[in-house]
Amino acid sequence: FQHNPLYLSSIKFDTKKIVISNDIKEIITQVGNLLFVIPAAFINDALQNVDKTLFKNKSVFSAIKGIVPEYNMIIADYFNNIFDVPLNKICIISGPSHAEEIALEKLTYLTVASQNTKSAEFISSKLSCRYLKTSISDDIYGTEYSAVLKNIYAIATGICKGLGYGDNFIAVLISNALQEIERFIETVHPINRNLSNSVYLGDLIVTSYSQFSRNRTFGTMIGSGYSVRSAQLEMKMIAEGYYATKCIHTINQTYKVELPILESVYNILYENISPYIEIKILSDRLK
Repeated sequence: FQHNPLYLSSIKFDTKKIVISNDIKEIITQVGNLLFVIPAAFINDALQNVDKTLFKNKSVFSAIKGIVPEYNMIIADYFNNIFDVPLNKICIISGPSHAEEIALEKLTYLTVASQNTKSAEFISSKLSCRYLKTSISDDIYGTEYSAVLKNIYAIATGICKGLGYGDNFIAVLISNALQEIERFIETVHPINRNLSNSVYLGDLIVTSYSQFSRNRTFGTMIGSGYSVRSAQLEMKMIAEGYYATKCIHTINQTYKVELPILESVYNILYENISPYIEIKILSDRLK
């Protein structure tokens, strides 16, 4: 039928160019380059019966903006530690890039992060086209953690919109969110990076403000009075930030970075604290 009936159903696929299979082992065996795009919350289940030897000499490209909850690992660390894929054979594709706009051929900018410049240049060249511009980076950890964290802050933005806060407050919220991202990734992986680049700041902005943002939508529902469970059921899509909130909260027990917005989202989603009360407390800590 050449259409996905559930997501982006208006987009037509050329099935003559696509080999479809539900046997992931078969696919991994037959190709040298693997591109993963499934939600991080499900990747461990999808690969649980795959032996790590199948990944020998494979290159892994990930467009997943999430964290593997079973291990509290970003995708690069997951493939490196669980499947023995060398870091120089892993590329992370990120940036402000909602699938809905790419499908509509709206101009989009992507960043490919890898410790292997040739691999990054390879996948960049394959992705580049009239409406996709690409650049490369060596900041795997900053790129991944920033992509994970921005989903959490998009939930925070949605919660505030659901509660009736205006754009003035949300601008302050996002400014503070960027500061939290900087504090966290500079603690976890301190290198020289510029967080005003689109892969960091741009991704935070689009996920916090866009109508296509699942995480913002999820947060808006929570702020409007939905329970976590009812919001998840009604959305029918995965808000990566829900799982990321608990993972980063746990990881930060080791690093102890000051992350008041993240902790507020955690309290709302996992401790059943009233969004109204939690955001009121948070508002006194923002600058």
